[in-house]
Amino acid sequence: MTVKRPANPMALAVMGLLLEQPMHPHAMAITLRERQLDLAFKLTTGSLYDTVRALARDGWIEAADTEQVGGRPARTVYRHTPQGQRHFTEWLDELIREPSQEYPRFLSAISYLGALGRQRAAQALRERAAALEVRIAAGERAYREAREQHKAPRLFVIEAEYAQAMARAELQWVLHTAEEIEQGGLEWPEVSPDA
Repeated sequence: MTVKRPANPMALAVMGLLLEQPMHPHAMAITLRERQLDLAFKLTTGSLYDTVRALARDGWIEAADTEQVGGRPARTVYRHTPQGQRHFTEWLDELIREPSQEYPRFLSAISYLGALGRQRAAQALRERAAALEVRIAAGERAYREAREQHKAPRLFVIEAEYAQAMARAELQWVLHTAEEIEQGGLEWPEVSPDA
């Protein structure tokens, strides 16, 4: 029997958080933002609650308890179901073992870099590099905070290490390519506006 897998990548994050401990969606949102996982997918209150409802409907998670603090409404705390945990680990195993083609916007855009002309392309790459440097610095601060202040085990924030490594590799490539363009080392099409 084929198991229906969630379409929303946020489901991976929800299932991963519930490996650590049962929690309610509000706590999930706070933790995802603290760990900057909201950079991997669009995190809104509605999308998170929709994902939790879909996982519960499909038997991946279940209500474990309710929590009430002060006069606030009661919050439902969720945990894995045994079959949900099994499905999750099977899905995760497949995602880690088997590289899949992903379609990031930057890859699509860089395919047509020549249309910008040399000067504009180099400027755009330099601006991207500056934004990447800011993102890398913010990621390093968030990682340190998660490890030091929140005492998160390295395994629970290892995706941040991966994201930082990918950002650093992208930064290195972007700077190298901008330099190649500026020094004339990258062959440029004749049709370029400022070739």
